[in-house]
Amino acid sequence: MIQDIKPMDIEKRSFEIISELLGDRVLAPQNELVIKRAIHTTADFDYADNLVFSEDAVAKGIEALRSGCDIVTDTQMTKAGINKRILERLGGKVHCFISDGDVAEEAKQRGVTRASISMERAAKLLKPCIFAIGNAPTALIALNDLIRAGKLNPLLIIAVPVGFVNVVESKELIISSQVPHIVARGRKGGSNVAAAICNALLYQILR
Repeated sequence: MIQDIKPMDIEKRSFEIISELLGDRVLAPQNELVIKRAIHTTADFDYADNLVFSEDAVAKGIEALRSGCDIVTDTQMTKAGINKRILERLGGKVHCFISDGDVAEEAKQRGVTRASISMERAAKLLKPCIFAIGNAPTALIALNDLIRAGKLNPLLIIAVPVGFVNVVESKELIISSQVPHIVARGRKGGSNVAAAICNALLYQILR
C-alpha cells in the first residue's frame, strides 16, 4: 500500500524503516548515525557490517569540522553531494581538483591518474583537511604515500571507493595507517557514500 507521507517527513520515515529492518542489531552509538545514513543513501544494509571506524573517528571528524576544516574529494559528485551550506557556516569549504586542466595535463605527462595528482595538490593546502574518497583507489594510494613521506597529515580519511582494481587493497592501506579513518571494507562504496558520511558528521553539528 502506498503511504501518504508529507515531503518533509519522508527522510524521517526512511530512518524509522531502517531502524525497523535492523531489528535487534545493536550499532555502536558513536557510529550509528553514520552507518544509518550510508544505508539510507544506498538501501544496502551491508554497510552495517563493512564500515570500519578507527578509534573515535566520528568524534574526531566532528571536532575537525567544528574547527572549520576543509574537505577534499576525489570527484565532483562527492563535492556536489556534501552540504556546503553547513560546512561554510562552520568556516570550511570543499576542494576537488580532478577537473582542473593542469591536473589532467600533469597526469598525462607522468602517466598516472588525475586522482593521484589531485591528492598531491591537496597536500599543498594550508588548512587541515578531511579527505572524502569515493571513487579512486589511486587517491588512497597517493594519500598513503604522502602520509608516509611526512607531506600530509589528514584529520580524517573517509575511504569508500567502489570497484575492483586495487579497491580492497587501497582501503586496507588506510585501515592499517595511524590516521583516523572511516572505511567501507571490501568492494562497495561510491561518491554518494562519501558525501553521505560527510553529511552524517555535519548533521550532528547543525541541521
